[in-house]
Amino acid sequence: MTLTDLTLTSDVERETTPIFERVANVIPRVEWPLHAPYVAAINRLKRERNAVILAHNYQVPEIYHTVADIVGDSLALAMQAAKTDADVIVLCGVHFMAETAKLVNPSKTVLVPDLRAGCSLAESITADDVRLLRERYPGVPIVTYVNTSAAVKAESDICVTSGNAVEIVEALAVPRVIFLPDEYLAKYVASKTSTEIIAWKGHCEVHERFTGADIRRFREGDPKLVVIAHPECPPDVLAEADYVGSTHGMVEYVGEHQHARVLLMTECSMADNVAGTYPSVEFVRPCNLCPHMKRNTLPKILHSLETMQYEVTVDPAVAERARAAVDRMLEFSRSRRAS
Repeated sequence: MTLTDLTLTSDVERETTPIFERVANVIPRVEWPLHAPYVAAINRLKRERNAVILAHNYQVPEIYHTVADIVGDSLALAMQAAKTDADVIVLCGVHFMAETAKLVNPSKTVLVPDLRAGCSLAESITADDVRLLRERYPGVPIVTYVNTSAAVKAESDICVTSGNAVEIVEALAVPRVIFLPDEYLAKYVASKTSTEIIAWKGHCEVHERFTGADIRRFREGDPKLVVIAHPECPPDVLAEADYVGSTHGMVEYVGEHQHARVLLMTECSMADNVAGTYPSVEFVRPCNLCPHMKRNTLPKILHSLETMQYEVTVDPAVAERARAAVDRMLEFSRSRRAS
């Protein structure tokens, strides 16, 4: 229950009308009177709390376009937050993202609007699982996707994103690695490198539902349809796609090419949000929703700022080791930019 007066006053209308004008192509006008009081209240509380809101690409447009200060994929959110002078970070995504934000911003308060916003992929593996793998494959480096808990990162040698996984695996220059936890991303990396990949059978419940047959069905009516897929999708999806890339890479590809009609094989709110940036592109939406991402709402964000709930913390001993795995990845990225 909110503590704030949410009356749609003339002041609220005046304050929020410029915001709506920016997003009128992705948020129906009839819905705006419901959102506007929350948008105004959240933006006011951000100033009072010296807070920033981080919103993942899979958030609904009324969060992504109206109250978020920083938007992007999971690691980009955490890294950009480290550059701000905010005292409070509200992470609109899922729990492992909030943990990552805390790892790279240890002195800041990190909040999530709903503690139940989990992730099927992150929950597919535990720290105990990683320790058992290290026992079974002694000396084999453990490469872990950032879409994991801090406890799993702490048992890893280095973290990767979907965008830099191939480069990092190749840079390790070893005959084989353990790649956790996404099986399909592991297969994608294996297809791009000669390194032997020992994979875990974790999956994203959104991306694993797509099929190559889905793409062929969409192409029947439009052979020129451009298909862009995330590497968390199954191999038959990637084989049918015109471009395969990370969340950030997908957005860049759309911006660079701006094809007339595009099918994004990923969480469907991302299409809504990219459409807000590139209104000339028509997006075909297969629309698999992430139920965890959708736990974040404007009312919950407002409640989080009002009550300073729910704070995400990481055990210092775990955080130190997990941060080391993330830092190794960041150092790799910095060295690549410098070369």
